[in-house]
Order: sequence, then C-alpha cells, then structure tokens
Amino acid sequence: MKILRKKAGAADNLRIPRHIAIIMDGNGRWAKKRGMPRTAGHAVGAETFRKIATYCKNIGVDYLTVYAFSTENWKRPAEEVAAIMSLLEKYLNEAIEKMEKDKIRLYIMGNMTPLSPKIKELAAHTAAISEKLSGFQVNLCLNYGGRDEIVRAAKRYAEEYKNGGAPELTEESFERYLYSNGIPDPDLVIRPSGEMRLSNFLIWQSAYSELYFTDALWPDFDEKELDRAITAFNRRERRFGGI
Repeated sequence: MKILRKKAGAADNLRIPRHIAIIMDGNGRWAKKRGMPRTAGHAVGAETFRKIATYCKNIGVDYLTVYAFSTENWKRPAEEVAAIMSLLEKYLNEAIEKMEKDKIRLYIMGNMTPLSPKIKELAAHTAAISEKLSGFQVNLCLNYGGRDEIVRAAKRYAEEYKNGGAPELTEESFERYLYSNGIPDPDLVIRPSGEMRLSNFLIWQSAYSELYFTDALWPDFDEKELDRAITAFNRRERRFGGI
C-alpha cells in the first residue's frame, strides 16, 4: 500500500494521493468550441497546468506527473507541434527562474533525442536545479510513450546483461531502467475530456493506479475538479490483488 497522507485545507482532510498523474487532454476541442485555433487551447491549458501544479503542492501531493506531448503527437499539424514546443520552452524558462524560490523540482521524462537543442538545454538545467532541492516534484512527460519507455528499458537491460553488469531480472530490478526510476507509482491517474483510456501513458507504472475520468476539458479543469477526483479516490478500496 502506498503511503497516503492527510492534509487539512481545501481537500477537507481527505487522504491525499502521494502521486497524481494527469493526461492533459482536450485543449484543441476547448478552443474549437469557442471558434479559436487549437493553439489557443494549448496556451490556456498551459496556464491550467501551472494552477493545478501549485494546488497539488499546497495540499500535500508529493509527485505530479503530466502528459505534455506523446510519441504519437508528432502526427499533428506542424503549426500545432511548433506551438506546443514554444509553450514548453516558455514554461521551462519560467520554471528555471522560480524553482528554487517555490521549492519545486522539475524533471523531464521521455525520449529527448528529437527535441530541439534549446529544450534539451533547459531540461538539463531544470534537472540540475532539482538535484539541489527536496520536496514536491513535477514530472513532465515529453515525447513520451509507455510502450516506447518499456522497449527502451528492455534494450538498456539487454545491453548491461551482454556486458555482464545486469542484475537478475525481476519487476523491481527492471524498474530502474524506466524513466520513472526512483519515483513511486501513481496512486491516481486522471484523464479529463471524456475519453476513457490511458493512451500509452505510464502503462507500466499505472498497473494498480486508481483511474478517474471526467468530461471537463483540460482548460476547464480547476481545483474543484481535482477535489472531486481526490474524493472519488477516497471512496476506492485499494487491494493490490489481495482481499
């Protein structure tokens, strides 16, 4: 059983999940409903992410992992991809200025190879700052796919095994080859937008996570929506395969 903590405040003394993961979905549809370009939805969604990250920190969540850009998202129009990357670059620049003051650690999870040199540089900078901090941690899944993560981990293990340096293969030893090495599995995975699937997000790590789906589009997802998700989480009985 993952350790859950109680926290007074807006969450009304509910058990607060140690690790919450969110698929930030619905930005494009939110914009389309308002006659705006999809890129406008991503801009509003970025602001929602900032608000939710701050709220998670304030109510006592230890880890927040968000799906920012998947390995499949490259199929989207080039203009939209460019806009998302621009927003990510802006966010990382702002984070670098505030991380130490706000005591927020920030790590990127995903395949960095095809990303721009600037984003790689910013990601390395946030990781370096994070190593000096403790407490609340945000994991930004960027060019991330759950299947891709497992394949990459298997290749890393095979390479070490070939060279005689790999441990006996168990679930626990395999986890050290994942992007999420050292991070507890998410207790609660939230997907806004009305879709009811994980879409290749943390498929190893979410094996026993509680799943919560809501029709709210991500730009409309606020603190009250998160409270509803946490309330639903508190109604669940987590047995992890036991009785």
